[in-house]
Amino acid sequence: MNKLVFFVEQFIFRHRRFVVAFFALVTLFLLFQASQLKMDAAFTKNIPLNHEYMQTYTKHAKDFGGANSIMVAVRAKDGNVFSESFFNDLKQVHDQLYFIPGIDRTSVKSLYSPSTRFTEVVEDGFAGGPVIPADFVADARGLDIVKSNVEKAGIVGRLVSNDYSSAMVSAKLLDFNPETGERLETLVFAEQLENDLRGKLLNDNIDIHIIGFAKMAGDVAEGAKGVVLFFIVALLITAIMVYLFSRCWILTVLPLVCSLIAVVWQMGLLTLLGFGLDPMSILVPFLVFAVGVSHSVQVVNGVKKKMLTGLGSKEAAAATCCALLIPGGVALLSDTIGFITLLSIDIGIIRELAISASLGVGVIIFTNLVLLPVLISYRDVKINPRESEPNPALEKLWTLLAMFASRKAAIVVVSLTAVLFVAGHFQAQKMKVGDLEAGAAALHQWSRYNQDTALITERFSITTDVMSIIVEGQADSCTDYTTLATMDKFQWQMENVKGVQSAISLSSVVKTVNGGFNEGNPKWRTLSRTQATLVQSISQVPTTTGLLNAKCDNMQILLFLEDHKANTIERVVAEAKHQASLLDTDTLKFKLASGPVGVMAATNEAVEAAQTPMMMYVYGAVIALCLLSFRSLRATISVVVPLFVVSTLAQALMTFLNIGLTVSTLPVIALGVGIGVDYGIYILATMNQGLSQGLTVQQSYMMALKERGTAVIFTGVTLAIGVSTWFFSDLKFQMDMGILLTFMFLVNMLGAIIVLPALANLLWFKQGK
Repeated sequence: MNKLVFFVEQFIFRHRRFVVAFFALVTLFLLFQASQLKMDAAFTKNIPLNHEYMQTYTKHAKDFGGANSIMVAVRAKDGNVFSESFFNDLKQVHDQLYFIPGIDRTSVKSLYSPSTRFTEVVEDGFAGGPVIPADFVADARGLDIVKSNVEKAGIVGRLVSNDYSSAMVSAKLLDFNPETGERLETLVFAEQLENDLRGKLLNDNIDIHIIGFAKMAGDVAEGAKGVVLFFIVALLITAIMVYLFSRCWILTVLPLVCSLIAVVWQMGLLTLLGFGLDPMSILVPFLVFAVGVSHSVQVVNGVKKKMLTGLGSKEAAAATCCALLIPGGVALLSDTIGFITLLSIDIGIIRELAISASLGVGVIIFTNLVLLPVLISYRDVKINPRESEPNPALEKLWTLLAMFASRKAAIVVVSLTAVLFVAGHFQAQKMKVGDLEAGAAALHQWSRYNQDTALITERFSITTDVMSIIVEGQADSCTDYTTLATMDKFQWQMENVKGVQSAISLSSVVKTVNGGFNEGNPKWRTLSRTQATLVQSISQVPTTTGLLNAKCDNMQILLFLEDHKANTIERVVAEAKHQASLLDTDTLKFKLASGPVGVMAATNEAVEAAQTPMMMYVYGAVIALCLLSFRSLRATISVVVPLFVVSTLAQALMTFLNIGLTVSTLPVIALGVGIGVDYGIYILATMNQGLSQGLTVQQSYMMALKERGTAVIFTGVTLAIGVSTWFFSDLKFQMDMGILLTFMFLVNMLGAIIVLPALANLLWFKQGK
């Protein structure tokens, strides 16, 4: 291995011009590719398509529609929808939404939809028609007729709010843009939705509230634009910190340039591979930059140390490249493989994040461990000779930290670490999978989207938090009494589950229709055992309601939930599974789950199932590479144990901060482990040199502190300060990631300089005194 590293170093520095020219050409090419990178959000990327719920979802999507929908609530500012101006505004919203490309026009539903009808019982039987008649005039008489029809249609709480202050316009989305035939670009659609509805139609009489996945993704993308500002702030903070560390502008600018080149390569490679940048992955380029700076600091530190011994820039850069290629390469390879393990999770957005992060970290091996030393070798770096003089403050700090590698201190440190781990483990068991707050978890509760969600939830009996149970029967089973009675029993049980706001199914509608056939007498609101009577009632329920399909063999039970919090979904799903196990027969199956909440339930279960395997893969990769690098089980344990403790404590922190385990937070632990392992590898690589020379653990650790300690502590603090600026983000998920990563950067650094040497003392018995 040493011979190989020496050969690589000799080749690189004998052909410096070729190396620089190669990097320049590749960077220009990938910079052009990166300029073509687009923000890309798609509903299907957030779905675990192979999950059993999603198999049900895709199987019946043609009959019952997809889960990607939009709700637009038009609210009268004076508190009453029954006015001429409001109905004019409502019609404009309906028509405008209808013609936006990407809307499934057959699914658009509002008071103005021809399919929105009322039925009433009259002397001759039934009478009915559109809620808004064809000859509707918005005068006092016309408004009274519409109000009466609304109440007869039973749409209060669905298309008209319970307090009559708002009206709803809803629609499902297509997977493609019918004008172009290409896949629907969610962010473009969200922008058009905002411009064409709120931008054009908002006035002094009405307010417009829009919710749905596409709108949420658009708002996240809008908030993600602020990431550029945070990136610039972090760049300035990092530049200042690196200058304070290096005391040299050349050694400040070059590491930043090489780290930015790594980001350019990452984004260019994403474009070449046909990927876009999802709003939920917008933070990955910053993490790549942070990792690049972390390893650049080690290079700068090594060059300075070598130059203080009298070497010139070229010789110092070459020696540093040779010294860091193995530990730096192993650390970055551990990061890369750790991120690649995320590909095992069957959720598109996480897989894209895995590809993005692994590409970015992988290229740092070349940009920061190869290009940076070569660029430094071309510059006449001036190092102040005084820096070679002992720094009393640092010497005291190293002496203090070296005490952790003594036997007595090691026992105390390891014991306290064990206590922290046990406490963190028990607390981490309380972590919930899924969103812990109503609305979009990626956005703050004060965001417009979540305020819109809160208003619609408060004033309507339905929201986008819908779970659909598909009832699979045999041909014409929708006219079978036993089938409908079983469905009715299932629905009644589910309506009494805490968190279910309301429910509707073919059986509940048929009972209402049957009552209407019998002069509206409530006693007749029941299921007839006579098939002819059932057929008569079902004939009044068109397939456009989404409650049954054309073949009459599959039906749908819609559960409208109060919210999509983790506890709510878990409780409803558990009861639905229980009832299905009791009511399923050979000819009738209750299949979970479609609708937006069905998608969330599948995602939550996929995340929960992936959590343990993901951690096993990440740590398996780290352990394997540490074993190959150090060829020592003791060294591997010393590196991995602090990482595992910090991961457990990070999960415990999530419970205290009310952060659930979701698609956006699941990768954070892997990211933290991947970046945190760097500290331990650099420290232990230097300690190994001392141990191989026969030094004690404490002496070896003191040598490592003098060689790498400043860079490790500086890196941990600098990265933590950089991500701590995310606390002020307009995106809640960015704020959450900022908190978790700040914690992991700092505590992983502390683990490397406190827990690692203590473990090493106990593991190297003979040299640990």
